[in-house]
Amino acid sequence: MIDHREVLRRWRGLDVVVRDLPLGLAMLIATFLPFFDSHGTQVGSLPQRPYDVLAGIVVVLECLPLAVRRRWPQIALPLVCAGFAIDQLRGYHTLAGTALAIMLLSAGAHLEWRRRLTGILLTVVYVPFAIVLYRLGAGGEPVIEFVTFYLVTIFAWALGSWLRSTRALEAERRRRVAEDTRTAERSRIARELHDVVTHHVTAMVVQTEAARYLTAAPERLDQTLAAVTDTGRRAITDLRHLLELLNPDHGTEVPTSSPGKLRTLVEQTRQAGQPVEFTEEGTPAESSGSADLVAYRVVQEALTNALKYAHGSRTAVAVRHCEREITVQISTDSSGTHAASPGGSGRGLTGLRERVTVLGGDFSAGRAGGGGFVVRARIPTGSRG
Repeated sequence: MIDHREVLRRWRGLDVVVRDLPLGLAMLIATFLPFFDSHGTQVGSLPQRPYDVLAGIVVVLECLPLAVRRRWPQIALPLVCAGFAIDQLRGYHTLAGTALAIMLLSAGAHLEWRRRLTGILLTVVYVPFAIVLYRLGAGGEPVIEFVTFYLVTIFAWALGSWLRSTRALEAERRRRVAEDTRTAERSRIARELHDVVTHHVTAMVVQTEAARYLTAAPERLDQTLAAVTDTGRRAITDLRHLLELLNPDHGTEVPTSSPGKLRTLVEQTRQAGQPVEFTEEGTPAESSGSADLVAYRVVQEALTNALKYAHGSRTAVAVRHCEREITVQISTDSSGTHAASPGGSGRGLTGLRERVTVLGGDFSAGRAGGGGFVVRARIPTGSRG
């Protein structure tokens, strides 16, 4: 059984000249078939004369250049025009004259060098050509016929130009879509790097600073250094995951946060010296798209800011899984040893707001009434309605 798709794919893979050649050959052969003797193109009232050797040369001049009409339109156009002019002035009136309209359409669509000048030149050449034909025909053809033929040729040229403009607009649209996609992907990777690196490095810095004051307690010092090592290993694992995302062979599956990862995150923050209360209600949905990952990033960023700007302050994390959404709230008191602004510098929170908004949710972050800082997020688990 013939695979038509494979045949079409191979055909499109051929050189453009090879693909255009059959059209020129088909028109060349059809011109000499007896059936088409009276179906040629005629401008003016010159009587038709029998074909001779010159007629054969003229037909070849009109038809074969169609094979390069897209590759070299600047060469094919004058050849076809010259062949058509001789065809009409000699009175052959062959079917090959139809090639002029095809050539004008292709030239308008593919000619890149001074297309407007070429259009004006064609008009300038047509006027004396029409006058000569009119006189050779002894005025037997109404002037309106020459005007009509001119309008037809201009229409073919204009149609080709329109096709060219349409292709250019489509190419520009695709370029912009590709650029927007690349920009969005770079932003996504930047957010991932910010979330992963900032959290792990912050935890390691806090733990290392605490270790400086534990030289008198070897057991606690050993625990703290072990926590630093564990945090570093997690950072390496997450960075490897991001590198896999950058691999062209990596799949397009949406990454998710595995069950229990939030508790691991909370426990890691506790080991860094931050008192964290964690509550989780409901059962995570089996398929929540990227909502669970966004919820994880919200908690991660809020805990990172708490470590950096409100170290030692009581922090409460509440996660609730509903049928169609996940709600997250992280509140931090301002009673820590370095309490300042648990909201951070703003870049991480801005990235979180973008993540949540893309999924159609709500995000807020600001100071609470008692002087602490609260981060809230409502993240739909389904598609946007």
